[in-house]
Amino acid sequence: MIVRLLTSLLLILPLTAVTQGGDAQANNGLVQQALANEVRAASDAQHPMRYRLRKQSPRLSSTKEIFETRDGAVARLLEINDSPLSTTDEQKEEARLNALLADPGKQRHRKQSEDEDSARAMKVLRALPSAFLYQYKGVRQGPAGALEQYTFRPNPKFNPADLETQVLTQMTGEIWIDASQQRVVRLEGHLQQDVDFGWGILGRLSKGGWIVLAQADVGDHQWRIVHFQMSLSGRVLLKSKVFDTLEDETQFVPVPAGMKYQQAIQILRGNGGSGTTSASTESVH
Repeated sequence: MIVRLLTSLLLILPLTAVTQGGDAQANNGLVQQALANEVRAASDAQHPMRYRLRKQSPRLSSTKEIFETRDGAVARLLEINDSPLSTTDEQKEEARLNALLADPGKQRHRKQSEDEDSARAMKVLRALPSAFLYQYKGVRQGPAGALEQYTFRPNPKFNPADLETQVLTQMTGEIWIDASQQRVVRLEGHLQQDVDFGWGILGRLSKGGWIVLAQADVGDHQWRIVHFQMSLSGRVLLKSKVFDTLEDETQFVPVPAGMKYQQAIQILRGNGGSGTTSASTESVH
């Protein structure tokens, strides 16, 4: 549970950190508008998508097609290590989908987990107005136009109230905002010191870890994370852990907001009709 909490927190942290504006030196209209846009996007459940997720670790890569539904997300595994599934793996995937269809309680449990992760993320979001200080660095050109660049650092007056917000006390980095659409394009965050959870009993993240996140307009002014990379190490429940992952999301296609998960599984089984997006997954370097 603690691993999932930390992963969920770090995934949402870059997106929400920029949404809380800056200090007195960087508190301008663009940052404030980005705040409003990101908060609204984090709460928006009316624009579900179908997309492909390629996730890579030092030992394994997988590609899945994911369908967001009113009952939570469902996924179909398509490739392992960039190769199609073997006959055995395909049979296992079919059996897994059959089990989901036969037992709606399994999907309800998955949806409950998604909602719990979202609640934790929103807790972090609510804490951020006092968690970071921002400083304006200037303008740079990105693939789609001008980007406003800021640095952020922990606010020394911030006192985290829970585990979810503890990591904010040691995170520094940079963010880039699309000046025309007023959305976050890229964030880089770094842990400057070790972060203990539960007085070090539950776990610790070691200093030197980093995360990189990129967002893009995937069509019709809908912004999504298209690239995420994380390299962190530490200790979880007295065991050493390394969190080293690379994720890329592509081929975003809007889907009906009221679709049931059973319908999505049938479509995923057809493995057809998946469109592509005009948004680029190119990161800003």
